[in-house]
Amino acid sequence: MTANTARTGALMAMCSMVCVQLGLAVAVGLIDDIGAEGAAWLRLAWAGVLMLVIVRPRPSAFTRSAFGTCVVLGLVTAGVTLLFMAALSRIPLGTASALEFLGPLSVAVAHGRGRNRLVWPGIAAVGVVLLTEPWTGSVDLIGVGYALGAAACWACYILLTQRVGDAVAGINGLAVSMPVAGLVATATVGPSVFGKLTPELLLIGVGLAILLPMIPFALELLALRRLNTAAFGTLMSLEPGFAMIIGLVVLHQVPGPTGVVGICFVVAAGIGAARTGSRSLPVPAEIG
Repeated sequence: MTANTARTGALMAMCSMVCVQLGLAVAVGLIDDIGAEGAAWLRLAWAGVLMLVIVRPRPSAFTRSAFGTCVVLGLVTAGVTLLFMAALSRIPLGTASALEFLGPLSVAVAHGRGRNRLVWPGIAAVGVVLLTEPWTGSVDLIGVGYALGAAACWACYILLTQRVGDAVAGINGLAVSMPVAGLVATATVGPSVFGKLTPELLLIGVGLAILLPMIPFALELLALRRLNTAAFGTLMSLEPGFAMIIGLVVLHQVPGPTGVVGICFVVAAGIGAARTGSRSLPVPAEIG
């Protein structure tokens, strides 16, 4: 049962990663039209509206503490989305995803136990270094700064998502956090984007919001009910690999041989984390 739980959680996490990277590849095409922040705002705003309409959360589904955690998760979600899109406007998708992975890697090291605490994250870290090739000195430092900011937000996102998943049944938590993220994005960057919108861009935004962030965030919430934070954080090492593959296929960003070796390292770390990181399924507070 434990092994099946881990495999299910890992599969959910990997499906989430594929959706994320496909969504980001599509979003890159919007940067020229409405800017990086505008593309992030469009996704978050529509995701918030759709979550409210589809889920229609009831106050009885939350304790006061759980509702507050959902609100904070929304703030962090806005941060990771806006910062990562800003990074993506300056550095390649694979590089940005590799740097952002430092957030989950920190969670994996902080919450791991025994020898696996450092083994799998260490292997993943080697892969990330090979993917980013920092010794070349050709990476945009501002873009790197944005990606590192997104990494810090992602670390908080993992911890908060697990708390929300443990405390609130189903995806009710996302029906609060996503509208909050949409409101934050609207308040911060919305006014600079409104004048650039067209009916076509609004329709693209609906589809993009479903692909990213609605589906992947729901999958991550469910995965974190089955995997501990250390395993989930290390499993996220697969994301730079997915990013590089999708960047090659969709955006024609060709990786070098070092990047290919880096992918092998992060894939090995992700598989190792998935095999050792199951957790008992929690009972939401309002049920248990």
